[in-house]
Amino acid sequence: MPNLIESPFNPAWWLRSPHLQTIWPSLTRRRRKVPVAWERLALQDGDFIDLAWHRNDGPLVMLIHGLEGSLDSHYATPMMKSLSQAGFSTLFMHLRGCGREPNRLDRSYHSGATEDLDEVLERLDERNEMPAAVVGFSLGGNLLLKYLGETGAHSGLLAAVAVSVPFRLADASRHLDQGLSKIYSRYLLKKLCTSYRQKFATRVSPLDLDIRAIRTLYDFDEQITAPLNGFRSADDYYQRASCIGYLTGIETPTLILHARDDPFMTPAVIPELSMLGPGVTLELTSGGGHVGFIYGVLPWMPRFWAEERTASFLRQQLD
Repeated sequence: MPNLIESPFNPAWWLRSPHLQTIWPSLTRRRRKVPVAWERLALQDGDFIDLAWHRNDGPLVMLIHGLEGSLDSHYATPMMKSLSQAGFSTLFMHLRGCGREPNRLDRSYHSGATEDLDEVLERLDERNEMPAAVVGFSLGGNLLLKYLGETGAHSGLLAAVAVSVPFRLADASRHLDQGLSKIYSRYLLKKLCTSYRQKFATRVSPLDLDIRAIRTLYDFDEQITAPLNGFRSADDYYQRASCIGYLTGIETPTLILHARDDPFMTPAVIPELSMLGPGVTLELTSGGGHVGFIYGVLPWMPRFWAEERTASFLRQQLD
């Protein structure tokens, strides 16, 4: 049966604001040194996805980043390090075009591209390297939950964790263009436009547009994400790619960690218990921001609850 938990997590007294919870780790957190072995996995359509492996003898956990994320994201190597210390091997999956160089095809990654996740898992399974669990952050969490809902009892995974998921993409897009949340949309939009320019620096884009005229994330999705990936419009993309309509189909034991004060969206996007599949535990915190969840008494000794909670949940499920 699905479960909804009100978490006992309390954010650090010196980082009460959801904006501080969100921004502080990105600006100040030291990336953990994790030795990785890189692999370029060829896709059937002629494109590729970059994987970064950190192996030991434990069960394999794969991580998927958020919008414009990578192994350099503030949560990436720390989560890999935390899971490694808990006895797991880890694998970081870069979504199409987010690896060490732009992807080959005109199409890009997006929130609903579960066919890419399905192909990666299928290829790994053929090699007897199927992950026992997958952890997804933000956009990667939406992608993971949509995949789990689509595949139901046949996901092939023993467990999953999704952190700070934008369950309803249209609502998140609108909210990110309002008030203080514009800080994040401007930052993400700048990164998205830079990635677009880099991708088409050496070849002609199929789109006839002036990238300088794109002012919002909605504009980017309307003029770039949607046409490059076969959607009629940004609204069509948001409707078809949002995980909210797939949650009832999730049977894999899945933990969703979400803060009510997440500045990327409003509490209205949070699903009700009736929307959750039998495998889902939705754990809600009163604070924590977006992929923040920082606590601890001393500012120079912060603790990161999402990493601790993820490791404990996976140990419970995989042991």
